[in-house]
Amino acid sequence: MNSAWMETADLAAGRGALGTGLVVAGLVVLALLIGMFVFGSRRVRNSTVRRPRPEEQPRMPEGGPVREVREHREAEEVPRDGERRLPHELKGNGTVGSRTSASQERPRWDEGGSGGFGSGGPGRH
Repeated sequence: MNSAWMETADLAAGRGALGTGLVVAGLVVLALLIGMFVFGSRRVRNSTVRRPRPEEQPRMPEGGPVREVREHREAEEVPRDGERRLPHELKGNGTVGSRTSASQERPRWDEGGSGGFGSGGPGRH
């Protein structure tokens, strides 16, 4: 009887040591993670660019604030030779400015309708 009790006590002591070892290992991993976070945040803080001085801040243009301009532009013609065109193959690569259209009226396809197909409105038939 005495030996059975001793085996149980040894087994319990082994489980306790295993549990304690796991807790210690968990605390070591936690300490490493916290240390890496602190080290990384210090490194980022030290490597960031300094804040601009007041004289380096953006200033308003001399003519006042820039306003939105609404105007209709003339369309750029695309060759109709049946060939597929990629954006880099178009004239000016999209950087050439178009001219202001002579008519500044909003184009309408059907008076009283938006001209959008499938727009969900009642439309005109």
